[in-house]
Amino acid sequence: MSRTRWQPIRDLVKKLKLISLPDKPCEIFPILARIFILFCLVSSISIVLYAAFFPQNHPFSFPAPNRTAPEPKPELDSVPTNISHILFGIGGSAATWNSRSRYSCLWWDAKRTRGFVWLDKIPKGKNKILISAPPHRLSSREWTRFKFSSSRSAVRIARIISDSFKLKLPGVRWFVMGDDDTVYFTENLVSVLTKYDHNRMWYIGGNSESVEQDLIHTYDMAFGGGGFAISYPLAEKLVAILDGCLDRYFYFYGSDQRIWACISEIGVPLTRELGFHQFDIRGNAYGLMAAHPVAPLVSLHHLDYVDSLFPYKNQTDSLKSLNGAYQLDPPRILQQTFCYDYKRKWSISVAWGFTVQLYPLLLPAKDLQTPLQTFKTWRGSRDGPFTFNTQPMKSNPCELPVVFMLEQAEEVGQRGSLTSYQMNEPTPEKCNRTDYAEAMSLQRIVVSALKLDPQYWTKDYERRRQCCDVRGIKKSNMEIRIRKCRPWETITIAG
Repeated sequence: MSRTRWQPIRDLVKKLKLISLPDKPCEIFPILARIFILFCLVSSISIVLYAAFFPQNHPFSFPAPNRTAPEPKPELDSVPTNISHILFGIGGSAATWNSRSRYSCLWWDAKRTRGFVWLDKIPKGKNKILISAPPHRLSSREWTRFKFSSSRSAVRIARIISDSFKLKLPGVRWFVMGDDDTVYFTENLVSVLTKYDHNRMWYIGGNSESVEQDLIHTYDMAFGGGGFAISYPLAEKLVAILDGCLDRYFYFYGSDQRIWACISEIGVPLTRELGFHQFDIRGNAYGLMAAHPVAPLVSLHHLDYVDSLFPYKNQTDSLKSLNGAYQLDPPRILQQTFCYDYKRKWSISVAWGFTVQLYPLLLPAKDLQTPLQTFKTWRGSRDGPFTFNTQPMKSNPCELPVVFMLEQAEEVGQRGSLTSYQMNEPTPEKCNRTDYAEAMSLQRIVVSALKLDPQYWTKDYERRRQCCDVRGIKKSNMEIRIRKCRPWETITIAG
């Protein structure tokens, strides 16, 4: 730069008195370098200070790290689980479907329930009852290529979860698997599933009642006949590994054990719910039904292998009677209630919607809640062991209860119910005691109750049996009222 061209800049800087510049142009560069360094330092300090006080708006701020919090759920996902969110996958076969469809027709509602019976081929013949049964589909033919040891159909039934998932039906939160002779109580099933977050992986069901079955298979498995539920996220993971997994566990007998083994590889344990009933028992299921645990009744299975639930009725009509009471008050069905008639020294146990047991003696609650062993084990027809406590049937007829079976169930107003129980025909062996004769003179027990809240099993209620009062005897009819227990109340025999 010439001296002449540099002169105006020198004059301006001198007037502003910023810095003193040298006379030679070549000496200006070190000074400019220092000015540039000073500018950078001031700018850096300014950026740091600005970012510290205004981090969200600063154009040079780094993006925040990813958070693990879940994304906001769609509005529809906030709706509580209902029956439309469940897709049933029912395992059946052409050979059994025509005869067993009567069980599905008892609980299936074409307007509300969704799902299919998966068959190996189209069933022959026409059956009028199939009109009200679940629709059927044919299992995909892929199942025939998998290895098996003793039960080839178990492979097909295990793949029902895959066939169901691949339908990609909208709004499915839960896949519920069962057999064609499984009877579901769908309102209670919804109550159970509502307790769990369907956006997480869940495997829900129950064990076998017979220990021998659990030993042969596994205690950690949901037995498929009683039904089990798999949440959508778990189903998605399961379907991704299922085909390879089925070949790895080809030596298992049942489809449910194959599913359990595959879910074990994902790492999700079984969550047990006491209302799923595999019914791995033989004989009379009365004792188990009359002492149901404090849990909603969800399912019954193996109904062809136990006696009719109601004497002098076939199994289908027995289930219709039970279902009539269930429809009246779903959360209360089979729920047990105890009370005492201290004047007569009687103990009464009500299994609502099914039976009333009257003992002409005072028994503690621990005995009343323990099922009478009216049944045998599934495989060996032995006296046990079972996965729950039982008490043997007494040989002395005076120690057995007088049994009353459901006769009628009706609604009273909008909130009440009235059920009546008629005395079952006495056994050939009679007790000759006077107090027992008085009990035998009763013809009917009438039970009144307020309906339970439909969300009784989903809300944070106390898990507690309700109480009851004996209101008196009129014309061979005993009247009992079921009510909520008072906070201080216990079922204790008075001293």
